[in-house]
Amino acid sequence: MLDADEAERLFTRSDGQYFFARWGRPIAPIVFGVEDATLSIVKGAFEAVCTVAGHSMSETDPELGSNAMVFFFREWDELLAVPDLDRLIDGLETMVARLSAAGANQYRVFRFDEHGAIKACFIFLRMDEALSDMPAETLALGQVVQSIVLWSDTAFAHRSPLGQLEDGRVVLRPEIAEVIRAAYDPVMPAQADDPSHALRLAARAAMGGEA
Repeated sequence: MLDADEAERLFTRSDGQYFFARWGRPIAPIVFGVEDATLSIVKGAFEAVCTVAGHSMSETDPELGSNAMVFFFREWDELLAVPDLDRLIDGLETMVARLSAAGANQYRVFRFDEHGAIKACFIFLRMDEALSDMPAETLALGQVVQSIVLWSDTAFAHRSPLGQLEDGRVVLRPEIAEVIRAAYDPVMPAQADDPSHALRLAARAAMGGEA
């Protein structure tokens, strides 16, 4: 179970700013660059995490068609050849150059609606040796967890949001699952930039949403 300080750290960015956001609409995922077997695993991860959050999914988004786009590829430059991606991602060329130079293997871009809630997420996965060696179920679940709310850029720098059961299954760590459930409680705001939000979040997580 997380206390308020730990909850605050999950949403306090490396520049010291507290910022939280959750999805404000059903999630309509689409996956590029994988075979059908992996596609079903990724969509299954979305279903599992949405179930934890108590949030809904949809086949399509009325504004964007698909609002959670997952891209699997080998080199960052491949993104420059994706039709119309530069219309969805501002500064795509600059982003690709920066991530390629840094040797990054993953990146997420969020877009927000007029109320500050998440309306779209773009998940980019460069399948280097590290990601390729990871079981597909673990990779998919980890990425979806990191896109269900806007966590701090340092939230999981030292510890994964996932844990492993004795039988080898990989699952959400219980305290992270509780934070997600609390974050999607209807009485909680879709967006917050005041650290006092973490106090409410931790209280609801600890009391099953009754705080």
